[in-house]
Amino acid sequence: MLILRLLTDPIFFFRIVAILIISVCLHELAHGWAAISQGDDTPIRTGHMTLNPVVHMGWESIIYLCLVGIVWGSMPVNPAKFRNPVVGNILVSAAGPLLNLGLAILCIIILAISAHHSDAGILSGQFFWLAARINLILFMFNLLPIPPLDGFHICSELIPALKPLQYSQFGLFAFVVIYTTGFSAGLSKLADVAIYAALPLR
Repeated sequence: MLILRLLTDPIFFFRIVAILIISVCLHELAHGWAAISQGDDTPIRTGHMTLNPVVHMGWESIIYLCLVGIVWGSMPVNPAKFRNPVVGNILVSAAGPLLNLGLAILCIIILAISAHHSDAGILSGQFFWLAARINLILFMFNLLPIPPLDGFHICSELIPALKPLQYSQFGLFAFVVIYTTGFSAGLSKLADVAIYAALPLR
């Protein structure tokens, strides 16, 4: 339960909450920007081109984030308005995870530039390490070919035979497997390895 860290390590708690809110909002905005570039004005018409986290995540997601560390967001798009539905759907779906990858790279660059840092405040070397780690996890997780994740939308455009799985129980089953087999911990370790590889002298 993430909320327990508020009592034992409040700085860590607020780091996690702040990083996830920023990362999820920018992830959803990336979907929106990509959709607009493909000819869909739905994100603008629905008022989702904003930095307001409540719009992208909703209070339920924010509460779940603070309580247990689970978060989600949404960006309404209409693939029927894309100039090329297949290419547009791939680009829009990929935009969110790529934004998270970009944030992770930016944080790693900041860590590489900072020869010395203090861990006393919220914004510190540990903050940027954690931000890089979380965004790498979001990047990898969202590219999994599981509905309704972005990776599934990309794969289903490349392999149309997969599209019926979007309306099946496959996604729910896959998430149960992920959360009961330690798969998430595996993603965390991969993220740590990637950061260490990018910062060999640290």
